[in-house]
Amino acid sequence: MSWRDLVEAAPQLMLYPWTGGAVLRVFDGRRWRIRGRLPPEPGWWLFEVAAVDALFLGPSPEGLPLPRTKAELSGYLVGDRLIPDSSGVTSLTWRSERVHLVPAGMDLFARVRGARFFEDGPLIFNGLEMPLGPEADVLEAYLDRSERLNHVRGVPPALEYAFDVATERRHCVEQRRARAAQEAAEREAARAQEEARQELVQRLGDGAGRRAMARVDFDAAAAAALAVGGATLLDSRKSEQPGERVVRFRLDGRRFECTCCAESLQIIDSGICLTAHDSEEFSDGTKGDSWFTLESLPSVIREATRTGVLHVYRHA
Repeated sequence: MSWRDLVEAAPQLMLYPWTGGAVLRVFDGRRWRIRGRLPPEPGWWLFEVAAVDALFLGPSPEGLPLPRTKAELSGYLVGDRLIPDSSGVTSLTWRSERVHLVPAGMDLFARVRGARFFEDGPLIFNGLEMPLGPEADVLEAYLDRSERLNHVRGVPPALEYAFDVATERRHCVEQRRARAAQEAAEREAARAQEEARQELVQRLGDGAGRRAMARVDFDAAAAAALAVGGATLLDSRKSEQPGERVVRFRLDGRRFECTCCAESLQIIDSGICLTAHDSEEFSDGTKGDSWFTLESLPSVIREATRTGVLHVYRHA
């Protein structure tokens, strides 16, 4: 065929399994470039071809012959994967390949035929094959969540491999769903915790709110408590004693350290000398640290500084 024959060739209608791209190819090497719009989605579509161009016309009518195929494979369908009969004889040589344009509603382990319409082209669904016998029993074993097919007779190797592929796919899907559910639960728990925290933040202006916050976010509660006395939280850490926190803070340019109850914010060790020598309510030498909280300790330090009796024995 010369170039003049190509130019003068009359347009023809062609049914084609389009899976993407702007070029149509067939088994004998001919190709056409699609002019104008492309099909809206992969499928069997009607084209008008002439010379080297093709025009997309729309849905395929009934009765048109299918293009000749380059190669065909028979095997078992798992989703959109075809397990060919000719894959191999050991698990290391089995392979699967995506098959395009599978009709909706195809059952698992359906025995089908795939075809290529040009060299190295995609595998296209090209019809059903006759079952060999054990397909229904294998599907029942899968639905019963059996892990092996030892109780099913006459299972061909390709079908057994298809069963293994489907079972592994189900495990992967279930694991992904479990992980997604766990992550969603963790996100919801974190969201609820943050909402509770934000609600407590709104209550940091009163002592009850600060103590409620201390059970959720000690540093936030400690910072708010120290701010009442004009001090700034530097950091905090767990004490060697359960239920206690060591707190470092800054007040009037100096750093201090104290230990307090992690829930009540009551001072356990103020880090300064607060012995109740002059109190009538306590015997001589009673330690007065526990009279104070993180809210009141900065004021006590300021007063001791003003009167010149401050003695710091814990330095931050």
